Amino acid sequence: MMRTFAIGDIHGGLKALTQVLNKLEIKDEDTLIFMGDYVDGWSESAQVIDLLIDLSETINCIFIKGNHDVWCEDWLRNKEVNPTWYIHGGKETMDSYEGYSVEQKKIHLEFFENTRMYYLDDKNRLFLHAGFTSMHGVEREVVKETLYYDRTLWEMALTMDKTIDKDAVIYPNRLKHYSEIFIGHTPTTNFNESEPMHAANVWNVDTGAAFKGKITGINIDTKAFVQSDNLPGLYPNEKGRNK
Repeated sequence: MMRTFAIGDIHGGLKALTQVLNKLEIKDEDTLIFMGDYVDGWSESAQVIDLLIDLSETINCIFIKGNHDVWCEDWLRNKEVNPTWYIHGGKETMDSYEGYSVEQKKIHLEFFENTRMYYLDDKNRLFLHAGFTSMHGVEREVVKETLYYDRTLWEMALTMDKTIDKDAVIYPNRLKHYSEIFIGHTPTTNFNESEPMHAANVWNVDTGAAFKGKITGINIDTKAFVQSDNLPGLYPNEKGRNK
C-alpha cells in the first residue's frame, strides 16, 4: 500500500531525522512531504541537506520551503549573512558547511531553489510551512513570504469553537478551501505539547526540534506518527536554539 508521511521541522538534527526515517520503515513506493526548516539550530544542517538530496533519488519526496531555508538559500547565493539569521541558527548552519566545495554548495543552493511554497495533493490536502491569510486560499496570497512566516492560521484554528460545523456560515473561509491543512513553523512545545496537534482541520507537525523537542513523521491518512528522541539528548554538547 502506498503511504504518505509529513515530516516536521528538522533544524539541522540529522541524528533525529535518521531515527524518524528508520522508524517509518520507508518503502520505495512511499511519499515523504517535508514541511520545511531543514537547517538552523543543531550542528548538521548541511548534512541534513545531503541526506534529503540522496533520499529524493530513490523515494518520492516533496520539499516545502521554510523561513530558515530562505535565509540559508540567500547566504548560499549571495554570501551575505543576515544578522537575524545568524543569531537564530545561522551560525551553526554556516559552521556545518566547513569543508564543502563550491560545487557542493551549488548543489545545495539548487535544492533550496527547488523547494515549494506549498503543495496540494489529489485529496485537496494542503501542505505549507506556516500559514496564509487570504480568505481565497494560498493561490491568492499577495505577500508570498506569509506562507513561511504566518502564525495566524494556527492561532485561529486553536481558538475556534469545536462545535462549529465546517458547513456553517461562520466557519472561517480560509479553512473551507481544503479538506485538511498540514503545517510546521510554530512548535507544539509552545503549548506544552510534545506530539502533533490538531485544531479544526489543521494539523501542526512541528514538535519543537529546534529547541527541546522532537522531529515527528506522521501518516497523513491514519494520523499514526513516530518521533525521534529529544534533540538535546542527541546533541548533548550543543545548545540548538535553546538560547
